[in-house]
Amino acid sequence: MANSNGNNGSDDLDRRISEARDKHDRGATRAEGNAETKGWAVGIEFVGAILVSGFIGWAIDNWSGLGTAPWGMIVFLVLGFAAGVRRAMKTSAQFDSDPSNDPKNEG
Repeated sequence: MANSNGNNGSDDLDRRISEARDKHDRGATRAEGNAETKGWAVGIEFVGAILVSGFIGWAIDNWSGLGTAPWGMIVFLVLGFAAGVRRAMKTSAQFDSDPSNDPKNEG
């Protein structure tokens, strides 16, 4: 009798582990999760490049005393946008060339 109770406990544990895995995965494959993470990283880098360069341009306009306002900020925003696009393209190319990101390779 003790043996059958042990099996029920083991079956219950297996069921709970399976439910926890299903909740954790939420139906997404590992490759899809990696793609989402890379997408967020590219977006944050892109916006960050624009914000940092815009701040640098603003600081040059306001603190240099050269009378360049608003051209310093405009020039640095354009440069930041170009740097963000370049970085996004480079990161995307690296991600596309990585075979571990292919959902067909999931096991």
